[in-house]
Parts: sequence; C-alpha cells; structure tokens
Amino acid sequence: MTDIQNVLKHLDELEKQHLTPRATLSCRGVRRRHEAQLATDYRQPFSLDVDRILHARAYTRYIDKTQVFYLIQHDHITHRVLHVQLVSKAARTIGRFLRLNEDLIEAIALGHDIGHCPFGHDGERFLSGLCRAHGIGHFLHNVQSVQFLDRLERQGRGWNLCLQTLDGILCHDGEIHNQMLKPQTEKTFDVLDRELEEKKNDPALNLTPMSMEGCVVRMADTISYIGRDVEDAIRLNLIRRRDLPDACVRRLGDTNGRIVYRLVTDIIQNSLGRDCIAFSPEVSHALRLLKDFNMERIYLNPLVKQNVRQIGALFQLLFEQFLQDLQQENTSSIIFSGFLENKSAAYVAHHSHQEIVRDFIAGMTDRFFLEQCPKHLRPKRIYP
Repeated sequence: MTDIQNVLKHLDELEKQHLTPRATLSCRGVRRRHEAQLATDYRQPFSLDVDRILHARAYTRYIDKTQVFYLIQHDHITHRVLHVQLVSKAARTIGRFLRLNEDLIEAIALGHDIGHCPFGHDGERFLSGLCRAHGIGHFLHNVQSVQFLDRLERQGRGWNLCLQTLDGILCHDGEIHNQMLKPQTEKTFDVLDRELEEKKNDPALNLTPMSMEGCVVRMADTISYIGRDVEDAIRLNLIRRRDLPDACVRRLGDTNGRIVYRLVTDIIQNSLGRDCIAFSPEVSHALRLLKDFNMERIYLNPLVKQNVRQIGALFQLLFEQFLQDLQQENTSSIIFSGFLENKSAAYVAHHSHQEIVRDFIAGMTDRFFLEQCPKHLRPKRIYP
C-alpha cells in the first residue's frame, strides 16, 4: 500500500470516528459504473464528485445564468453562480455542526442548479411548455441537472457521479416548503432513474433525499435565496426594507445576514441528535410568510415581468428552429457545430430530436441565448 493510500485509509477512519452515525460515509459512495482505484488516488468519492462538478462545462456557464432578475444591467445582483456558492457555504456550516459529510454536501450544493436554463424560472416555464407540447414531459431544472451531469457532459458519457450526489441534486426542490425532512434511505440507481421519470411526468411529486446531507442542502437552498432576493429587490427599488412583514422581521430579522444566521442557527438547534433536518415550528412559519411576501412583491412584480412575453416568444422561436434544423439535417446550424459535433454516438442514439433541442437550449447562458435570436427581436437590457 502506497503512502497516499495510507492517507486515504486514515481519512476514512477519521470519518467513522468523527461523523454522526446518521452521516453518509465517503466509503459508501456508489457509482453507476465501477471505477478501478489507482495507486495514486487520494480523493474520497464525494470530494472527487466536487472536483468533477467544478470542472464540468455546465458549471462554467453558471456565470451568466439568471437567478431572479434578468436583463438588468447591475453588477451587484445575484447570478446563479453566486447562489450555488452561498448554498454550499450555508449547508456546510450546518453539516459541520451536525457532524455530517461536508464533501457530499458541497457536491450536491454546487451541482443542484446546473440544469437551470436561461432566464431563471420564467425560462424553465417556457421550456417546460415546449417540451410537453413535443411529447417529452415537463422540463424541470433539477431533473435537467442530473441529465447534464450523468448523461450529457464529457461528450455524452457523463461524470459518473455517486448515487448520493445525484439523488441530492434531484431532490433539492428548494421551492417546496418543509418544516422537517427525514431522509428516505436505501435508494439505488434504479430508484433514481424511476424518480427522474416520475418527476418529469408529475412536477408536483415531492421527492425526499436519501441522505441527511441532501436534506441539509434542500433547506440551505431556501436559506440562501430568501434574504438575498430581498436585498436584490431593495437594491433595485422594487421594495423597501420597511415593507417586510412584521411577523417575519421579529423572528428572522430584516437583513439577509440576520435572516441567514437565524435560519442556520435554528436548523442546527432543532436537528442536533435527531434523524431529521428541521426548523422550529415558529421559524418555519415565519419563513413561509417571507416566501409568500417574496412571491407577491418580488417574483410576480410587473417590473420584473415586463419582458416575459418577449422572452417566451424567443424560446418558442429557437426551439422550433433548432428542431427543424435537426429534422432537415441542416449541418450549418449551430446545434450541429456548437453542440452535437463532439457528442458520442450513444448520446445521439438515445435522445430524440426534441430531447436534443431541450438539452441545447437548457445549457445556454442568457447572453448566448439572445445571440441566437434575430437582433430586432431581442429585448433591451434594463438600467435601473
């Protein structure tokens, strides 16, 4: 046994000594395809997943993907790349105090939104409608995140990530409100594949992560966006700080920093020594009220939605154009030269034209999406 392998063995032993029995040990990471361990391997499985996600091409494209506010020219508005980093930090803080596996937490957090299409949840809604109309089920960013990482990256071979990582990504559903989450253990890749199909057919299906770490990331997703969206909305003069509901302010505070601190602290206090991840009922209620406030005053604000019809029309235009290019084998189209050119034969063989178009559009940044549209149809950026 080499020195490096001795170190790896020692790290596995330290996990067994330090982590709670409810944590997911790195040695339990299971991949869809077996990988022979080299004598020079020194990374534990979930740490390796983190590296693979960071080096994914789709991860690079986080940099210009909308979180909430699109077409707004402002250097201090949150984009998707910052959001996943904030989720990772909040989740790892919780995981450290609960003695969970921080590598698994980081992998799930960094990969959880990698399937988001351009223009955030509005883009997701438009693309989902087009996918349904073409008979390939709903488009959901968490399902697409698994699609990218498991079946699309590396020319269609995927990154062969651990089951626990992919499950946490699929089940993150930060928009669903939960006061408590208890992991549903004993999942397999067959279960993962079945849940992927069931979720595409029924977006309302509430999937639960198989690990405590996955449950932490799901809670941290909400923690990381709820107050940050408030700060962005205040910065853009959509709301004022004094507009926040009194019941929320009393329990959670009125700044992102206070909101994050109190939510993280509450989860740690209410999850220590338990087999679940939970908020206290009082904090959970205040968080639910704040979510409702954000929905009404921020996410559905007419100023935010002023370009929504134009964006929807462009999604339909591009989808139909790329689908036609595939059907007519128009190899001069960018869907051939910029997407399919290096894809494996297996990817092409196992995906319909409609699914290929879905994958191509979902992977676009906001900027690249607009560059594919006729100039006279592109919406103008907003300068607040």
